[in-house]
Amino acid sequence: MTAPSPTPVPAAATAAAPGPLAGLRVLDLATLFAGPLAATMLGDFGADVLKVEHPRRPDPSRGHGPAKDGIGLWWKLLGRNKRTMTLDLSTPGGREVLLRLAAGSDVIIENFRPGTLEKWGLGWAELSAVNPRLVLTRVTGFGQFGPYAHRPGFGTLAEAMSGFAAMTGEPDGPPTLPPFGLADSIAALATAYAVMAALAGRDRSGAGQVVDLAIIEPILTVLGPHPLWYDQLGYVQPRTGNRSTNNAPRNTYRSADGRWLAVSTSAQSIAERVMRLVGRPELIDEPWFTTGSGRAAHATVLDEAVGGWIARHKADEVVAAFEEAQAAVAPVYDVRDVLADPQYAALDTVTEVDDPDLGPLRMQNVLFRLSETPGAIRWAGRAHGADTEAVLAELGLSGAEIDVLRTEGAL
Repeated sequence: MTAPSPTPVPAAATAAAPGPLAGLRVLDLATLFAGPLAATMLGDFGADVLKVEHPRRPDPSRGHGPAKDGIGLWWKLLGRNKRTMTLDLSTPGGREVLLRLAAGSDVIIENFRPGTLEKWGLGWAELSAVNPRLVLTRVTGFGQFGPYAHRPGFGTLAEAMSGFAAMTGEPDGPPTLPPFGLADSIAALATAYAVMAALAGRDRSGAGQVVDLAIIEPILTVLGPHPLWYDQLGYVQPRTGNRSTNNAPRNTYRSADGRWLAVSTSAQSIAERVMRLVGRPELIDEPWFTTGSGRAAHATVLDEAVGGWIARHKADEVVAAFEEAQAAVAPVYDVRDVLADPQYAALDTVTEVDDPDLGPLRMQNVLFRLSETPGAIRWAGRAHGADTEAVLAELGLSGAEIDVLRTEGAL
């Protein structure tokens, strides 16, 4: 049900949202991460995002991870810049409200199993009938068709099926999954891009369309040319730990004071600078050193040279020496280091947001900087159903009509 005494969103924040997407209305019907995170990205740049949740089953992300004072912190990030309302789409009243919302919206993002919206009378036929300019964005594990379309799908399955897990980990260890929602996050970026592409198409044609995004696909794209390599050469990339099959030295190395640093030498000139820095310039004259693959085949020799030198120096000394040599190195950070780093501070990558529930919060800022129409975080994630009555009033529903919807269980 609607949260009691919700903290109101400032009128100025909703009426004059900053950013290039101001005036765009997005209905976020999705749960957990890929779809909702895409909606967050659109909201960060000014879209009016309305998060629609089930009255009795809120988005599970509200309960994911640590909480403070009973409030899920992940939701504060994922739900930012969204107004929240409750609506049971399976009820007649919920269906009618959703159709009225769709009539005045630009984008719907949903991640129900294929056929669910159709079962409720809210498929593309019904939605496009009330709004031919609508972009219906469908984000599922396996897409809208094919033999797996009706399976439940999560990012973990995409990380497994894409080949990511198979090539991640130590050579003699098991396939390794990431400890965070990698596939979901990549899918969210792809979804936001797909929405903007569909909207650009609408600007030309005047007609909306359906976006079908399968979470198993974007992560496969970012893994690079592995299908091409296999198709043409029969090559399957093995697990190599922190090493690369394409260049070396590329690894993590421990300094004299026990800190870990990452070194990358994707460019030939950088590899040569590193060898001179660590006192092994003779390796540059080896015939195999002239290509990334050649260096990768001799990674043990190069790791011993770089790792041995780093092990004799403190981390700060290593970073300073690499910087002077114009070679690429970075300390391996945890979140404490991120929050203390001067480059992140200069970019305001982790910014402070004032929240009426928890006070000042530090969270990731908007994804990129625009010189003329920047995005902004207007508020953090709000309570379940906090804006239900305000949204229904915007649709012109009277208090009596809202009471009927409550009695029906639609809200």
